[in-house]
Amino acid sequence: MCRLYGAKLVIAKLDRLSRDAHFLLGLEKAGVDFVAADMPNANRLTIGIMAMVAEEERRMISRRIKEALAAAKTRGKRLGGKRNGGLSDECRQASAARRRAAADARAGDILPAIRALQQDGAVSLHQLAAGL
Repeated sequence: MCRLYGAKLVIAKLDRLSRDAHFLLGLEKAGVDFVAADMPNANRLTIGIMAMVAEEERRMISRRIKEALAAAKTRGKRLGGKRNGGLSDECRQASAARRRAAADARAGDILPAIRALQQDGAVSLHQLAAGL
């Protein structure tokens, strides 16, 4: 869009645009004019260096997270959210039974309409849906 309208892309911080040096340098090479508010006077060299620093920072963050998750797992920590929504088996079964009953009731409500549509010649699901 910036190239199309000849606009300048303004970003708050260079590392917020991307932590991928190839992407940032590709933008610059493609002729997309941008300025980072945290480094308004940055030149091509500065942007290249900062892009490489941001990319390395991304790698280090990823490595630290992976190491921390592995350590937590070895300590027996269960990772991720609550399993089964934190509900007991009894609650889940009761909920499923209520949903089944509601679905069966709804099916019973529309069954006469479906039968009438079928008698009128509706044979496909599309025809039945359109008739309902």
